[in-house]
Amino acid sequence: MTIRGARGDDLERLVTIQREASVAGFANVFPPEQYPYPTDDVRELWREILADPNVDVYVAESNAEPVGTVTVDTEFLRQLYVLPAHWGGGVGSRLLERGLDRMRERGATRAKLWTLEGNERGRRFYERRGWTLTDETRVVPYPPNPLDVQYAKDL
Repeated sequence: MTIRGARGDDLERLVTIQREASVAGFANVFPPEQYPYPTDDVRELWREILADPNVDVYVAESNAEPVGTVTVDTEFLRQLYVLPAHWGGGVGSRLLERGLDRMRERGATRAKLWTLEGNERGRRFYERRGWTLTDETRVVPYPPNPLDVQYAKDL
């Protein structure tokens, strides 16, 4: 597996990675038969992310195929998605470390992230790696508008 910086031509693959990981990982929060995945909105967000000079985007590849992504700025681990077929194989851990390394390179001493309150698998992933729950929450802008919880970690 290799990790490289994202390119503009990765847009559709990034959308696919996020969609597949979200549909599989968040079905308990966003049942797909009730809440169709907002592909167009997510595509537009990826366009903005890829164009933002303050956000670093990395892609994990296995056999030259993108299988995961992480995005960071100087304060937040913004996104971390891995194709479900690669869950449990170390891709997420490697992407997380690359993202945190980049935050440190940019001078960050503390990282934060948001994740769905109902994302038990993701929450366990972060907690096993030393992230701690803060008191901050926010409402997700997609129906049924669940809560995001915030985690933080000293770098």
